[in-house]
Amino acid sequence: MAKRRAEFTHVTYIAAPPRKVWDALLAPAMTRKYWGVENLSDWKPGSRWEHRSCGKRPEVMIAGKVLACAPPRRLVLSWASPEEENHKGKVSRVALDLKPFRGITRLTVTHDLLEPGSDMLEGITDGWQKVLSSLKTLLETGRPLPELW
Repeated sequence: MAKRRAEFTHVTYIAAPPRKVWDALLAPAMTRKYWGVENLSDWKPGSRWEHRSCGKRPEVMIAGKVLACAPPRRLVLSWASPEEENHKGKVSRVALDLKPFRGITRLTVTHDLLEPGSDMLEGITDGWQKVLSSLKTLLETGRPLPELW
């Protein structure tokens, strides 16, 4: 019998065009502003991506593979701590879907294949909401929220 997996979904509406939201999700200069980290990759399917801290000694906090990339509509990534990225049962998946909606963007983040009760599930449940709120605020006002974590 297959092990049951958990899923987290968050939808937000951002007063910016999909291309601007897309660029903010991927450009390290932007992710530093609202997330305090850099997401690094060439964003081609099959390529590695890293969620890396900023500072004098950057460290990889999350890593995975680009599973699908269709700018500026959809990005799908595998997601795991660096020490667990080669353990199939510990790797989750994030899908970012952007759709134009009445002149703005509807951004849906679906993070699935999570271990029920895991530290990862607990961390992303709080984390995604903070990150996406800060992204929305940055794109709509020109400044991110104060650091929330």
